[in-house]
Amino acid sequence: MSRFARRQALGLLASTSLVVGAPALAKGKGGPLYKDATAPIDLRVKDLLSRMTLEEKVGQIIALWASKADIMDDLTFSPAKAGKAYPNSFGQITRPSDRRGAPNGSTQAGGVGARWRTSADTVAFITAVQKWALEETRLGIPVLFHEESLHGYMATDATMFPMAIGLAGSFDRQLMQDVQSVIAREVRARGVHLALSPVVDIARDPRWGRIEETFGEDPYLCGEMGVAAVRGLQGESKQIGPDKVMATLKHMTGHGQPQSGENIAPAPISERELRENFFPPFREVVKRTGIAAVMPSYNEIDGVPSHQNRWLLNDILRGEWHFDGAVVSDYGAVHELDTIHHVQPDPEAAARAALRAGVDCELPDGETYRSLVEQVRAGKVPLEAVDLACTRMLTLKFRAGLFENPWPREDYDRLTGNAEARALALKAAHRSIALIKNDGLLPLTPGAHKQVAVIGPNAAVVRLGGYSSIPRQAVSLLEGVRAKIKGKAKVVHAQGVFITRSEDRSADEVLLADPAKNRELIAQAVEVAKGADVILLALGDTEQTSREGFAKNHLGDRTSLDLVGEQNELFAACLATGKPVIVCAINGRPPSYQAIADGANALLECWYPGQEGGTAMADILFGDVNPGAKLPVTVARDAGQIPVFYNRKPSARRGYVFEDVRPLFPFGFGLSYTRFEFGPPRLSASRIGVGGDVTVEVEVRNVGQRAGDEVVQLYVHDQTASVTRPIKELKGFERVTLQPGESRTVRMVLTPAAFTLWNLDMQEVVEPGLFDIMTGPDSENLQKTTLEII
Repeated sequence: MSRFARRQALGLLASTSLVVGAPALAKGKGGPLYKDATAPIDLRVKDLLSRMTLEEKVGQIIALWASKADIMDDLTFSPAKAGKAYPNSFGQITRPSDRRGAPNGSTQAGGVGARWRTSADTVAFITAVQKWALEETRLGIPVLFHEESLHGYMATDATMFPMAIGLAGSFDRQLMQDVQSVIAREVRARGVHLALSPVVDIARDPRWGRIEETFGEDPYLCGEMGVAAVRGLQGESKQIGPDKVMATLKHMTGHGQPQSGENIAPAPISERELRENFFPPFREVVKRTGIAAVMPSYNEIDGVPSHQNRWLLNDILRGEWHFDGAVVSDYGAVHELDTIHHVQPDPEAAARAALRAGVDCELPDGETYRSLVEQVRAGKVPLEAVDLACTRMLTLKFRAGLFENPWPREDYDRLTGNAEARALALKAAHRSIALIKNDGLLPLTPGAHKQVAVIGPNAAVVRLGGYSSIPRQAVSLLEGVRAKIKGKAKVVHAQGVFITRSEDRSADEVLLADPAKNRELIAQAVEVAKGADVILLALGDTEQTSREGFAKNHLGDRTSLDLVGEQNELFAACLATGKPVIVCAINGRPPSYQAIADGANALLECWYPGQEGGTAMADILFGDVNPGAKLPVTVARDAGQIPVFYNRKPSARRGYVFEDVRPLFPFGFGLSYTRFEFGPPRLSASRIGVGGDVTVEVEVRNVGQRAGDEVVQLYVHDQTASVTRPIKELKGFERVTLQPGESRTVRMVLTPAAFTLWNLDMQEVVEPGLFDIMTGPDSENLQKTTLEII
């Protein structure tokens, strides 16, 4: 056989850049209807389901992760093993890019380095699996592969963008869509069709280690960013194009305000609170996109864990919002109905409860759903329930085009981590970094300071955050500053302190660095700083000190919000030198760094800025880029204020005996190197009906000396209502770029949805009355006018 023929037979030959598999699937009459690409999807699904055995149906609603060992020889897919272990095939493989199931493979959710396959290994594995599924299983149903892609494809060589909370701080819908489009392209190129992203949980507790995965505290912002993310990942329809993936909306719901700030803890949230704050981002995405899948949350609400909450997953999600995609479980969450929540007596009962509630597929290993064949035969589970779940999973596969082309792209390497993606990662970092204090020291002028000290535990490392892999390139702050002022000033460096003893975020135990050793390092840093003209101090978190706590022996939540270890001592020592100190906070949580906020000359909230973060920070520090991001969360002054969020009720925040009630920094806050002036909001009408719209206009002018970005924010407050209402709610925003002296009139339309509430009868209505319409640069500095709704 020729090399050409071999490559074609193995599905490794590209046509119009797409790998074509063998054998060709029927696209017209003469074959089974389910193989007819011209037939409607619902008829194809119905035809295929009618041909399936019970074992084949259950196979379609399980996945393989640790159980990948059943189908592999080391890292290589084994058709013989797969045929023996799964004679009725299986529906899904969890994270083909990782080594789980292989000897010495990862047993952690967030491993690093050698825990991933190479991109070539991943593509070969996926290709071999699909060839087996198409050629050697009875019905030739392709396998669905899913991956994590929170802020970049979690696989080797892929582009790592700023963490989700940083992207939200950009207040830039188009940027979010562009970033997610690149992520989709990189995921899809390797043959993966389902991404477990985005996260639209509103986050109201910064003690929670997963706050970095969210778009912040505000329902409207989370919804807008979620819609943009899904459009970037999936496109505009339910059937995805060749460079798109299906998205999974996470985690429904209440996840972001857990009891005591601990991951998966109960979310003691009333139905009204759910409907007013936690539901809206999910509903917006479901109603405005073709979102493919929804993942329930680990926690319980009102005593019912989400994975067996039929009201949540059926009545609300499918009934009220008309979601018609698939519900996929969070990893291990079905089994936890038994082992953690104790609402089911055994794994088999947990499977019944989850299936009855509407969970269509159990991830990551289908551990409890594997019992469904016997349970159906024993009369414990109705066949119709399995049929329904299988129908939904098959529908996903047809919408993904898996039956027509399940193959990776031949040019996957060219499409991954390329120059275009790197440029977008830099742009995203520029637009995600917020300036939250500046006494005028910034921006620095290259060469104005002959010696620049770059100090701190986060200065010489690249912090990417959770759900990250190893990109092709990454730039630290130290590298970025050296490149920026090369030949113009001398750059000196000192570690200052270490935060933790290990940098491996997959390690279960987290140990803070040795204080005595750190104090030696502080003394060394002071000597370095004494010879410098300005200090750039990189502080914050590591991927160990704030992360997903997915087990009792793998924790990630905290009680204190301040900087851990001896970082405050390092800051105080640097300040004591008398040199100007600029702090770059590199973290995933909004820290309550009172000493830093009070003492630093300037403070940048950089979040985890992605692989190009070092270049982006240097560009902003030295004035090549003017920062314009805003805080997507309220920054607490003290952990005792928690929960603290801007859209509070009128009775909240009366005051404390010995402490300031105000947050350290408000939601939506962010400074610039230029100045903006806002005019008052103007309404297209001062009075509208309950079903009417109103256009709000506000003029913003750049009155400074350089071009810059401002985020025009629009808030609404119902003055008097039948139930208590927040003092303000974000209902619109627009990021604009203005040249010096330039002004622009920003127009935003408020529809009835901006004025609705859930009344005493739990009906969503617009009540007549007076509404404050407020505009400004953040949630505190606002001008207002009044709208009457009659």
